[in-house]
Amino acid sequence: AVVLFGAYMVYGRWLAKKWGIDPKAETPAVKYNDGKDFVPTNGWTVFSHQFSSIAGAGPVTGAIQAAAFGWLPVLLWILIGGVFFGAVTDFGALYASVKNEGKSMGMIIEKYIGKFGRKIFLLFCWLFTLIVIAAFADMVAGTFNAYTVNADGATVLSAAAKTNGSAGMVSIMFMVFAVVFGLIQKKLNLSGWKEAVLGIVFIIAAFAVGMFFPLEFNKDVWSYITFVYIFFAAVMPMWLMKQPRDYMTTFMFICMIVGAAVGLVVAHPSMNLPVYTGFNNAKLGTMFPILFVTVACGAVSGFHSLVSSGTSSKTVENEKDMLKVGYGAMVLESLLAVLALCVAGAAATNGALPAKTPFAIFSSGVAGFFEMFGVPVHFATVFMTMCVSALALTSLDAVARIGRMSFQELFSVDDMEHAEGWRKLLCNTYFSTIVTLVCGFILTKIGYANIWPLFGSANQLLSALVILTLCVFLKVTGRSNKMLFPPLIIMLCVTFTALVQRTIAMVKAIKLAASVTIPAGQTSWGSVFIANGLQLIIAILLIVLGVIIVVNSVKSYAKSEKNSEKRSEERRVG
Repeated sequence: AVVLFGAYMVYGRWLAKKWGIDPKAETPAVKYNDGKDFVPTNGWTVFSHQFSSIAGAGPVTGAIQAAAFGWLPVLLWILIGGVFFGAVTDFGALYASVKNEGKSMGMIIEKYIGKFGRKIFLLFCWLFTLIVIAAFADMVAGTFNAYTVNADGATVLSAAAKTNGSAGMVSIMFMVFAVVFGLIQKKLNLSGWKEAVLGIVFIIAAFAVGMFFPLEFNKDVWSYITFVYIFFAAVMPMWLMKQPRDYMTTFMFICMIVGAAVGLVVAHPSMNLPVYTGFNNAKLGTMFPILFVTVACGAVSGFHSLVSSGTSSKTVENEKDMLKVGYGAMVLESLLAVLALCVAGAAATNGALPAKTPFAIFSSGVAGFFEMFGVPVHFATVFMTMCVSALALTSLDAVARIGRMSFQELFSVDDMEHAEGWRKLLCNTYFSTIVTLVCGFILTKIGYANIWPLFGSANQLLSALVILTLCVFLKVTGRSNKMLFPPLIIMLCVTFTALVQRTIAMVKAIKLAASVTIPAGQTSWGSVFIANGLQLIIAILLIVLGVIIVVNSVKSYAKSEKNSEKRSEERRVG
């Protein structure tokens, strides 16, 4: 916590001073205020949106999974990555977007690299959002699921039915109260302690309803509910649902973080994970590059830049808020990753983690701390179940909105008023949202797990491409970009190494399957191709797309002149 806070106060402020913050400048939110996507919002509410959106499953699951290499390399990567990679990328993406009229990263690429680069990047982003939508929606539905299959194959209520059902009901009430909160805020324009009190009242009310009226549905029903919710979150004005929900959720997350931190200090458990287990791990592979793609959101994540440039940049009402929104939200997420690592270390026995999912390890560990403070067991369990599901859900509604916007931008042109009918249809808010969510839903049914192992590599490749774009932007606008070179080089090496390793592994697996016969005299090619062939195709596609964007970006960087944008503006004015 000390390292991360110190980094924000020193390095973060140095970056802001180096690049230049103008508190008097008119931000895109003010200039293009449309009451939907562009909505001027106070800094702490935008911070809440940014943090809630980026703090998905990654900081918890990534840190705990990577602990197989030992806690020391994970801790070092979280701190170094969070301070010098992730926070810089998030802040840089937000900064570039605000300075470019709230444009998304894809549109910024068109401006500084070219239209072809924009099309490839937006296609990459849209496909990436589909994977996240499928995975996180499945994760949320699974968390609220009240049923299980017993030894006889019958579907029955699980032991956690009441807890999961209560958490699900709380989540639904969060959605309802978020709309009410948004309407009240729109009418009364509350701020400061008044806004905080109203938010806390709605949080308490949501938990009260959820505790007494649990919804015991199966996974399929919760999946439908989840997709209906993210449809509305993707199309409704930011102020009406997304912002108030994120604002309330942030209070819950802060409570969780404080509970975990205080619990660790008071209980002072031993770190039962090994310091370092070696460069090679039998299950995960080699520490380079696997550690760096496994611990993504807690250190650096390309998804964050989509939030920074896709939604947050359109709501910042004053440039002075950009540092806490972009840099501050990321270092807080890094703190969450450190806490997850510590909680997992306390739960481990003889250097081995419990046989649970990373979410379950973290949830039960922090719930135990709350119980230690006198919180009733059922409430503590429901609270933590709600928290871990909200980590996925708040990222899910953000990525649904970003997916919709990426799809629209993929087909949009400058003069949409006179565009072809088919183009107008594809760029329609509701149509683009339905297409995006239907594709994500289909992916949950046909097995997103077959391509999920590539998520880490795709996510980090996205971060490398964003850093490369920021290098061009900063050079053209006459700002310093040297601090981005080390993260850029390292992330390009990490992602392409990981993708090449994955490609080689898939080829070997398919070759082996094709050479082995089963009793019926048939090969096992079919099943292996579904599991490995799809990954192989997507891995090669990612490599090709990445190389194309990198080559185009490097060419643009080499051709661009320092401060050329400012000089061209001066010539136009002259």
